Amino acid sequence: MVQITRQKVGGLGLSIKGGAEHKLPILISRIYKDQAADATGQLFVGDAIIKVNGEYITACPHDDAVNILRNAGDIVVLTVKHYRAATPFLQKQLSRETPESDNDATCAELKADENWKSVNSSRPVSISSEPENRWIDMVSVPLMMAYVTRYIYGTDKLRPNAFEVRGLNGTTTGIIHCDDLAILSQWLKYITDNVVGLTSLQMKLFNRNFPVGERIEYMGWVNEGVINNHISWQSYKPRFLVLKGTEVMLFDSPPLNVTGLTKANVAYKVYQTMFRVVKESETVDSRQHCFLLQSSGHEPRYLSVETRQELLRIENSWNAAIVTSVIKLGRKTFAVSHHGKTGGLTLDWQAGFSLTEGADAAVIWQYKFSQLRGSSDDGKSKLKLHFQDHETRTIETKELECHVLQSLLFCMHAFLTAKVASVDPTFLSSIQQA
Repeated sequence: MVQITRQKVGGLGLSIKGGAEHKLPILISRIYKDQAADATGQLFVGDAIIKVNGEYITACPHDDAVNILRNAGDIVVLTVKHYRAATPFLQKQLSRETPESDNDATCAELKADENWKSVNSSRPVSISSEPENRWIDMVSVPLMMAYVTRYIYGTDKLRPNAFEVRGLNGTTTGIIHCDDLAILSQWLKYITDNVVGLTSLQMKLFNRNFPVGERIEYMGWVNEGVINNHISWQSYKPRFLVLKGTEVMLFDSPPLNVTGLTKANVAYKVYQTMFRVVKESETVDSRQHCFLLQSSGHEPRYLSVETRQELLRIENSWNAAIVTSVIKLGRKTFAVSHHGKTGGLTLDWQAGFSLTEGADAAVIWQYKFSQLRGSSDDGKSKLKLHFQDHETRTIETKELECHVLQSLLFCMHAFLTAKVASVDPTFLSSIQQA
């Protein structure tokens, strides 16, 4: 406890920041030289004021705390606790602020993205060690689009009974250790459910700005496996995955507004990209719940998520995005060679496959998607399509050559996946609920 005698000029001689509305304690942000607080020799920038004249102010908003200090009388007894980690931040604020009075301090600058956090440390001088009977927030991490992980950062190693939450603004809880797996599972469920709910809300807010064919189907954190030439193993980097309209996008940090959605680090067309869940026996290391994204002309991307449920969410969202993108695309034509003649193979959402030749684009043959019974290729340019004739029930094989074979195959797979998904009652029900 520190006793201050209020002066007629200058009052208590200190300024404060923080308050309950900011989820921060009331912190001494400035002590004026040769005034009352300075004269005690026992108060420091970074001290949190716990009590004023024996009354707790830890739950007070900033303005209420200012009024309490103003009206505390000529002799004011403060119970304080020093937070060492806050001191450098507050001193940095002092170096760029103009002089302030003891009633104009705000917490506007004391944001969590300045890495403010409390540390259990001793004060520069001894103070009262009275037990506190109220919770005080040490750090606040926003859950909107937050990143929750059990893995040691950048590796495939799980922390035993521990996890970390990283906020959108760069704040972190640090590593939180639980007594056992049951408690860990409960905490992860509560936090993850909140993160998913808040992120879904943000998706809906974003989607107000887009027509149906351009809406976001999924947003969330994944980890991408990265091969470094200097090491023999794979490291991991957090990426923010967005499925929007006809595109799948990867960001280094989540988009904060509609404009941010146009600034992806990586963007592929969904209908030209393959999505494949990696079987447990195929994983390259100890990371679980992995999947591959491969777009024509690009190296495949190896990605993982924290839970099986999240992987299923992405898979379902991918199918929804495939349907949306293919319907919006409508049709896609690829230049091919058929029996030595140049033509165009068209994939049409309504009509199916058709081959046209000549300047007048005469239709040589046409089949519905449902008539395709199989396909094969040489991995370079040659493709065989096996169709069943509706009347004769015989299999007819069509041979083609295409210089962008991979792109054709991926697009064909997208059209076929969309057709299957669009008539799947379970899938349609999930889309309607969403």
